[in-house]
Amino acid sequence: MQNRDKLSPHAMLNLPIRPRRNRKSAAIRGLMRETELTPAHLIYPMFVQEGEEDTPIESLPGCKRWSVTGIVQECRRLYALGIPCVDLFAVVPEEKKDARGSEAWNPEGVVPRAIRAIKAAVPELAVMTDVALDPFNTYGQDGIVREYGDGRYEILNDETVEALCRQALCHAHAGADIISPSDMMDGRIAALRAALDAEGFSAVSLMSYTAKYASAMYGPFRGALGSAPKFGDKKTYQMDPANAREAVREALLDAQEGADFLMVKPATLYLDVVAELRRCTQLPIAAYHVSGEYLMVKAAAASGWLDERAVMLESLLSIRRAGADMILTYAAPQVAEWYREEH
Repeated sequence: MQNRDKLSPHAMLNLPIRPRRNRKSAAIRGLMRETELTPAHLIYPMFVQEGEEDTPIESLPGCKRWSVTGIVQECRRLYALGIPCVDLFAVVPEEKKDARGSEAWNPEGVVPRAIRAIKAAVPELAVMTDVALDPFNTYGQDGIVREYGDGRYEILNDETVEALCRQALCHAHAGADIISPSDMMDGRIAALRAALDAEGFSAVSLMSYTAKYASAMYGPFRGALGSAPKFGDKKTYQMDPANAREAVREALLDAQEGADFLMVKPATLYLDVVAELRRCTQLPIAAYHVSGEYLMVKAAAASGWLDERAVMLESLLSIRRAGADMILTYAAPQVAEWYREEH
């Protein structure tokens, strides 16, 4: 009976190469690990508003619209967690919006005040700012709008770029470390670089939204910011989700114009684009894990269908694996806390 239970020598495969040997223990797996995700790879998008209240954002669980006082306190905590950079977005009251979005370059606007306060309190924390007109104009479009009176309209490229330069200079004077134009207008990187350099801000970096797609994944963000388009869509300036080669063209143009970082947005649905840009440029690549991607994980976890921690970390790791050097994500504080627990 015992002899029958023994494996025959013929049952043993002749396999001199066994990849599983490199997965046999946590220690060996650690030595073999190709991709790392740490708080140092994360940028936290933050919403700043007028007033003294910090208000939770229903569409982005765990996130808030911060007052200037509140955002300073939170930035102290973020820096202590090892998060090196925040990205500021303005929540603008309707009464401060106009057709041209002129509140965008008000030196006493909420974003410049927040920049000054954060840099005074946590000077080592890098402050990046969103540069676009959609939170500031009455149309919810990223650029200046020309209406033709018969239902037709046009987003004006060159006039918008001029306005973006004014907004970027406003943020640079306040102390921003990185300017991040999210508008997708043609030629804005060259214009912004020239404007910043001409006023002595040659050390201020530009992170270009190089491949920002006209995605259906931005809804929770627009709800948080109150910046949804009041008419039409953004398909005449944001990229077609069907295209990848076009992203390479945009990347090469941005690099020639003086971008310091390139961004792909969204992230997990466009990992092929992240990987392609990694192959075609030596510039650092950022990927934006957008509100819809974040909320899908949070909602599924809240319903008990997914392990939030495991799925969020796997999603962000996949973005790093595709070639992103840094990730903008609303999960940044939570990920940093998880990392601290493990280390």
